[in-house]
Amino acid sequence: MSQFRAKRIDICSFINIKVIRDHTKRKVYEKYETERQALRYVIHNTSLPPRMRAQAQLQLTQMHAYTRSTQIRNRCIDCGRGRAVFRAFRMARFPFRLKALAGTLPGVKKASW
Repeated sequence: MSQFRAKRIDICSFINIKVIRDHTKRKVYEKYETERQALRYVIHNTSLPPRMRAQAQLQLTQMHAYTRSTQIRNRCIDCGRGRAVFRAFRMARFPFRLKALAGTLPGVKKASW
């Protein structure tokens, strides 16, 4: 959403619209994380009155989709690809393979047996 998009983006990787959108989602999630946790606590607390719990549930459902953790996707820092990304290196399989064979990734070498 353009309402959340930052004016200046501090991304030091490949940039396309999907990477920008994912960056925006991460920033929005970070901003609203505590509020979502508080609402979830109120919803799951059975000692509170049902009306208060229902209001909290309504507030949680009305929050923007970008505030959910499930919206965040790990993307490759080289190509922006969203699938087959190694978490430890934040790279997709093909750029990872190219850099590993070139020897530019520390601690990675081609297996031989």
